[in-house]
Amino acid sequence: MRATWIVPALSACLALTTGAANADFVGLNIGASQWKHGFTDAYDYQDSSKIDLVDDLDIENPEQKSMVLILEHPIKALPNIRYQAHDLDSSGFSTMGSDSSFSGRSLNSGNEVTSTVDLSQNDIVLYYQLLKNRINLDLGVDLKRFDGEVSFDGTTSTIVAVDETIPLLYLSARYDLPKSGFYVGASINANFINLGLSESSAQDSTIMLGYESGNGLGVEGGYKSFSLELDNANNLATDLEYDGLYLNGYFNF
Repeated sequence: MRATWIVPALSACLALTTGAANADFVGLNIGASQWKHGFTDAYDYQDSSKIDLVDDLDIENPEQKSMVLILEHPIKALPNIRYQAHDLDSSGFSTMGSDSSFSGRSLNSGNEVTSTVDLSQNDIVLYYQLLKNRINLDLGVDLKRFDGEVSFDGTTSTIVAVDETIPLLYLSARYDLPKSGFYVGASINANFINLGLSESSAQDSTIMLGYESGNGLGVEGGYKSFSLELDNANNLATDLEYDGLYLNGYFNF
């Protein structure tokens, strides 16, 4: 849900303020992104029926907003912290072309259905800097927390909560171009190793080009893709994929 990241964001801001005096670097990045659908569909394990969110329900491309707070410090034994909040929700209105069902509720041909897919999420990344010079390399763990829902409202209504935490490996690389302020980089969050903590999986990857001025103001843009496979989460199995361009503005101090 959109409000879920407000409290942890304020807490992170407080941590940034109190830790700034002893830190070598404290980064604050606030940005917004625009996404488009790649491929999306959803189906229910219990009913063994499949609903295509684009073709059947006319789900619109989502508008995604995000905020990033980063705390890096000189204590090598402790990981750095990156907190990122995403609002990612879509909706649509359609007339069913065939009979189907979702979470035990019938969606009959000819029914008018209003649909909502909310995949708002919060990432807490604990990472170490393996390299920090012209080439920056970070490695850590991302706890990706989903707090949203999938709902259908027509002649019958149903809401399925998306309440899931997925542990991911975090890897980020960046190269600073000499004497220009420009940089290029890439990052990926994915569960390369199955830790057995969740049956679901996700992947979040970014290719970026940015510029940071001498006073810490910067702008960054690139291409970002996100995929999610929920495996029997509240009797919901979902395969979704979003991809598109993004643009962030940020300030480092």
